[in-house]
Amino acid sequence: MKLRLRERPDLSKLSSDEKDALIVTLLERIEELERRVGLNSTNSGKPPASDGLKKPVRITNQREKTGRQSGGQRGHEGTTLRQVATPDKVIEYFPPICRGCGKGLSHAHATGHQKRQVFDLPQPVVEVTEHRAHSCWGPRCGTETQASFPVDVTAATQYGPTVGALVVYLQAWQLIPEDRLAELLREVFGVEVATATIAALGQRKAQEFAGLAEQIEQHVKDGAVKHVDETGYRIAGRL
Repeated sequence: MKLRLRERPDLSKLSSDEKDALIVTLLERIEELERRVGLNSTNSGKPPASDGLKKPVRITNQREKTGRQSGGQRGHEGTTLRQVATPDKVIEYFPPICRGCGKGLSHAHATGHQKRQVFDLPQPVVEVTEHRAHSCWGPRCGTETQASFPVDVTAATQYGPTVGALVVYLQAWQLIPEDRLAELLREVFGVEVATATIAALGQRKAQEFAGLAEQIEQHVKDGAVKHVDETGYRIAGRL
């Protein structure tokens, strides 16, 4: 016999069997409610946004000890730095004197060589390109004609597209604040870029991408599934 809990029963009017059935029903109900309370995005199909302030703590390290040393293992195909066939620069070294007879040596006495290669970044140097738009007189009519500057050269002095691309990349993707980005450009490249200029470069690039952003937005609106939620995140261990 299984009772249905639509209203509170009068225990004094229940028989012994009905009380036993009521106890079983209550235990099953408690078990179901406890199961529901314990559900979250990690053990069910619930979205992370539904966890709210009960979002479970993320376990940062689930690796089990294997007894092996850290780093690449034997037999693993690594990414060792390998020599190239055509280096950008070659520096020759010759022994100054023969270790046998003590006579002087030069490249004319060379019989072979060993080689080692050093991979490094060249010293960053800002390259300044001057554009000159000349005026010319017509040989027949004497009319003066002024040459035009390239469409992207609009000011007496300006930063080129490489500087602009680097600024936008470091700010928008690497998330470097404007003050630190200005410091990086000054110390690494010797380029003095004001924070206001950095902000302007980002706004200009955002305007260039406005059409693309609208197309992406429209594709998202047209999609049957949006794949969005409002997942929380932790700061200093608190959600």
